[in-house]
Amino acid sequence: MNTLIYLDYNATAPMWPQARAAMVQALSRVSNASSVHGPGQWGRQQIEASRATLAAAVGCGTRQVVFTSGGTEANALAFRLAGQRPVLVSAIEHDCVLAQAPPGTSHIPVTRDGVVDLAALEQLLATCGPAPFVSIMAANNETGVVQPVEQAALLVRARGGYLHVDAAQALGKIDMMGCPADFISLSAHKCGGPQGVGALIIRTDDAPQPLLRGGGQERGWRAGTENIAGICGFAAAVQTALESAWQKGCQAQLHQLEAALPASAILISKVVPRLPNTAVLHMADVAASTQVMNFDLLGFAVSAGSACSSGKVRASHVLEAMGYDAGVASQTIRVSLGWETTTDDIDAFAAAWLKLSHRLATRKVA
Repeated sequence: MNTLIYLDYNATAPMWPQARAAMVQALSRVSNASSVHGPGQWGRQQIEASRATLAAAVGCGTRQVVFTSGGTEANALAFRLAGQRPVLVSAIEHDCVLAQAPPGTSHIPVTRDGVVDLAALEQLLATCGPAPFVSIMAANNETGVVQPVEQAALLVRARGGYLHVDAAQALGKIDMMGCPADFISLSAHKCGGPQGVGALIIRTDDAPQPLLRGGGQERGWRAGTENIAGICGFAAAVQTALESAWQKGCQAQLHQLEAALPASAILISKVVPRLPNTAVLHMADVAASTQVMNFDLLGFAVSAGSACSSGKVRASHVLEAMGYDAGVASQTIRVSLGWETTTDDIDAFAAAWLKLSHRLATRKVA
């Protein structure tokens, strides 16, 4: 196989041509958006138009959109508001959220299918103290499981708290217009924009203290000269992703993949709502790292869980939180599809999975 088949969109997605074109246009102009002359005003116009695009995508006001260097910074900025509040985070959050949680943070358990346990959340809220800060992702980056954010928001609001939602994986894949969170973290490169740019939606006047101080950019929430080209690419990617019908094609391709694999391929979280592009597959007694390397040799790019931690020799904390033992949690791979994925790609991967599974099983018996 001469051409690599890319099945790792959740790690980073190929850039939409429209996003690339928007960036090239911005890069062709010299502009500092803080300057008051003509070139500076042009840059400001591009940023504000992009801000309006993101606001429309999540249903918020333009003044509530704060551009950052990516999803990690957006999450860190949101957690600045936690202060002395009780903090609760789901046990399946991305590492960049878990790393922000202060000592004493309560972890919200999830069900076997990877869905946040709302009954457990309600119990934790009843005993954690007033005005908590709660962080629950919109959709899990490893399993693709869509979380019950609307129900969680009702529980959090009843306690006078704030809800933060990491929507890095959800934007452009599922409808985010109804997301009721007080803070929403976004990332451009997960939806076909450039790396190194993201945003935090802030829907409360009780705003966090900035991480970066200096100039008055982003109304004082985030100092530093704005990345005009990156912001333009971000907005173009979001608009293109929402206007296209790629999600429906991916959903059909997921069904195609699941139907082609044998019962021995455990499909994690198969019976609950997931992102339209994500499947987690278990190959018994074969380490995820071994699977990833072998699939790479066969011409397929897949991953072992989160791209930020797949290079580490450890089992998935997400699967362990779901109740899977360390064996299963260290023997699963994530397959994530996108707008360039074809039905032929799915057929080829399914055939490769069967071939690899048989070959490795035969080697174990020998």
